Amino acid sequence: MAERIWDRFLTEQDKAHLRLSPHKPAGFGTRPALLLIDLYRAAFGDRPEPLLESIKTFPSSCGLAGWDALPRIQRLLALCRELSMPIVHVTMLTDSGVPGWFVPRGAPPGQVPASLRGRTDLHEIIPEVAPREGEAVIRKVSPSAFAGTPLLAHLNYHDVDTVVICGESTSGCVRSTVVDARANRFRVVLGEDCVFDRHESAHAMNLFDMDQKYADVMPLDAIEAHLRRWKAAQGG
Repeated sequence: MAERIWDRFLTEQDKAHLRLSPHKPAGFGTRPALLLIDLYRAAFGDRPEPLLESIKTFPSSCGLAGWDALPRIQRLLALCRELSMPIVHVTMLTDSGVPGWFVPRGAPPGQVPASLRGRTDLHEIIPEVAPREGEAVIRKVSPSAFAGTPLLAHLNYHDVDTVVICGESTSGCVRSTVVDARANRFRVVLGEDCVFDRHESAHAMNLFDMDQKYADVMPLDAIEAHLRRWKAAQGG
C-alpha cells in the first residue's frame, strides 16, 4: 500500500492496531456535492511566502501549504463544475455585529493587526477559486459550515448524500465540518491533497483521525476517477 501522509507520525502500537483493525471506507453515494471551506485571503496572504514570513503580515496565513494545495483545489473545482455537481463555497461572516467563535464570551472583539488595518478582503474568497453565478456562498461564525447556517437545508434541497470537502484548515474548520457532515448522516470524502493547515503534524494526524472515524480521505486522482465513473453511470 502506498505510504500515507500520516504514516511517519504513527507509533509501533498504532501500526499494530491498524493491522488488526483495518479501515473500512464508507464509499460514495449517488448524489455528491462539493464544499470549499474558508479559501479566503487571510489564509493565503497576498502572495506565496513561507509561513514564518507570511504571518508577519497575515497572522492567520497557512504559508506555502495553501498555495501548494491551490492548483489541486482548482482542478477539483473545475471537475465538479464539469460534472454539474452542486457546489458550495463557505467563508466567514464579517462586519455583521456577530463575533466569531474565537472571541470568548463577554470579551471585546479582537483588534485587527496594524498590518491589516483598512483591508476589507480578508475573508473574501480568493479570485483563483471565486464562486460563479448559481454556486452557493455560505457565511459562518463557527468552525463548522453547518453550525447556524442553511447548509444542511441547501444540501437536502439538492438531495445530496455525499459531500466532497476541500479547503482549510485541516485541523480546524475542515475537521469541524467533516464531523458535522457525518453527524448529519452524509457520506464524507476528504481530498487528502486538497486541504491544508499551518502545522504539518496537525495536518497529517487530523487526516489520519478523520479517515479512521468520519471520512474517506482520498487523493485527488482517486476522487476524480470515481466521480467520472459516477457521471458515466448516470449517462452524463
